Formats: sequence, structure tokens, C-alpha cells
Amino acid sequence: MTSSESPINGFDFEKHRRIAIERYQKLRPLYADFANIVQSILKEALTSSGIKVASIEARAKDVTSFANKASEPSPVDPSKPKYKDPLNEITDLAGVRVITFFPKTVDEVDRVINAEFVLHGKSDKGDILKEQDRFGYQSVHYLVKLKPTRTSLPEYARFNGLVAEIQVRTILQHAWAEIEHDIQYKLLQTIPSSIRRRFISLAGLLEIADHEFQAIQDEDERLKQAARSSVQEGKLEIVEITSDALKAYLNRKLGSDGRMTPFSYEWTARLLRKMGFENFQEIDECIKNYDDDLVSHIVWGSRQGQLSRFETQLLAGMGEHYISRHPWAGQEWFVNRRREELTRLRQAGIAIGNYRPTGLF
Repeated sequence: MTSSESPINGFDFEKHRRIAIERYQKLRPLYADFANIVQSILKEALTSSGIKVASIEARAKDVTSFANKASEPSPVDPSKPKYKDPLNEITDLAGVRVITFFPKTVDEVDRVINAEFVLHGKSDKGDILKEQDRFGYQSVHYLVKLKPTRTSLPEYARFNGLVAEIQVRTILQHAWAEIEHDIQYKLLQTIPSSIRRRFISLAGLLEIADHEFQAIQDEDERLKQAARSSVQEGKLEIVEITSDALKAYLNRKLGSDGRMTPFSYEWTARLLRKMGFENFQEIDECIKNYDDDLVSHIVWGSRQGQLSRFETQLLAGMGEHYISRHPWAGQEWFVNRRREELTRLRQAGIAIGNYRPTGLF
């Protein structure tokens, strides 16, 4: 029996469906606005908390999807509808989906949701699926309402009492959800053994990948913290050259400069590696005799930004080695310009060095 057919007791599922559609079509714009409000609150709260996510999507439930759900028969008694009052019983009319990069961020989003909304329900779909012995994507679902402090304001008053569903999952969990519609088998018991093994392997691989991405992020943060501490303690010989460590070193050595971009530090870190520097002790040795402010005024006529001053120090400390090892060494304009700068430094009485990093030998 399909959802549009009336069962033997005479309940008119089709009429139930039509009435639900008519009522929902009138209210759908309100739920669309409500979803956008919940999305906006989440975006602002996550940004202010420094929590980075892949995306935050909002939508009001599609009319056809709502109609199909509203006319579902009860799993307990198929002669009766599952939802007697669809508009009040179906809780995902306004939906927001938060996609995170890492599993740990799911917990961070959880704290924001609890702080920003009145929580009316929470379920972990992964736990439910395991209990039911089913395949599916891992996802945490929340049912929320706006706080009274918001609905008391005129701009939020019309959303008083409305419920929104917020789904939170990682990118990999989302990938599974997107292809799940094409998976024909849901129950483990009904899957042919060969396909069952492959499903189990795939589910395991996705879970391992999620954990590994998280482990990589945790390790990266640990190494960054260790490098920053070593720079502050002056243990430069053990600090590997990375963009984050370079920023920490230059902030300590030359003073911070908020104008510098992450890309600029990354580019300069790659430059240092290409030139043969293996740690910050070598860099420190190379530039120790050159005042960044002085060489900047000699070459540029003014105090330049942090990275420009640093590269001028490198030029003074390495001399021709800086030019020959630079990625633009084959560009005539670059060679001529840097040699002109070396000339200015010499004319100003600056002794040009001949430092050769370990990697140059």
C-alpha cells in the first residue's frame, strides 16, 4: 500500500496529505525565514568563538518532501497516519546543517548550540543506527527554539515557539550521507555477504579517515605550540622552518606586524628552505649583525614591513648567495635590483656577509 492509498478502515490519507500541504504552503516562508535566522545566529556565534567550519546551510523543508512525510502510515498501525498533526509533529520544517572539518569541532559546535538556543532534543544518529544494526552516516541532530531573550524582541517575535532542526557532522560523514540515497541495502542481515564486507570496510575507512584527519590536526597544533615555545626560549637549533614558526621568530626578533598574511609567511618559509636553511639557529646566525631598521632605510629609504626588512637582512648576510639561490635567480630584473641594493649597503658602510646555510654545502 502506498501512502496515497486509503487503508481498509477508511482513513483518507490523500485528504490528510492535501490538508497538510495547504497549511504548510502558507507557513513555509515563515519557516524559511526562521531557518535563516538560526543559521545567522550560528554563524555569528561560531565566528566570535573562533570555530572554523566548512559550511552552514539553511532551508525550509521542500513541500513534496513534507507531503510525503505527512502522509506516512504509522509503523505501529498502518491504518492510521504516523503524524496526526504534521505541522506540529514534523520537527525539521526549518533545518540548518553544519559541516565541520574535524570530529572535535562537532563537540565545539555542540557547546555553541547549547549556549545560543533552548534545546528541546538531541540525538546521535550514529548511535541509533548501531542499535538498529543499520548502515548510515554519523550525524548529531538537535531540536532548538530561540531563547526568550530573543523572541521578546520585535524582530524575532514571530518565531516564538517554532522549532528548528540543526544537523552537525563532518565532511566525510556528509559525503556518506550524500551517496546514501544510492545504497539499496540498509539492514545488515539482508545484504549479500560479499557486499556486506565491502560496506563494513568502507564504513571503517571513513571512520579511520575522520580520526586520522583529527589526529593530524592535533599533531600539527602540538608541533606549532612546541615550536613557538622553543623560539621564545631561544632553542632555535631544534625549530623546523615552517610558516607558523617563522612568524613566531620574526615577531620576537623584529616585532609583530599585523599586515603580514599567512601566504606571505608560507612563501618566505619555502624561500628559506630553498636557500638551504635547516633551522632558525642558522637564520639567526646569518642576520645577527644587521639592524633591520637600518638596512631597510638604506635600501628602501624608509622602514618597511616585517618580511621586507627580514629579506633585506638576509640579502646583507648572504650577499651573492642570496641572489643565486633565490627562485627568481634566472630573472635579469631581479638580479640587477638585488645587486643595486647590495651596492647601496656597501656605500653606506655595511659589510656584506657571505653566509652559506648548511643546505648549500
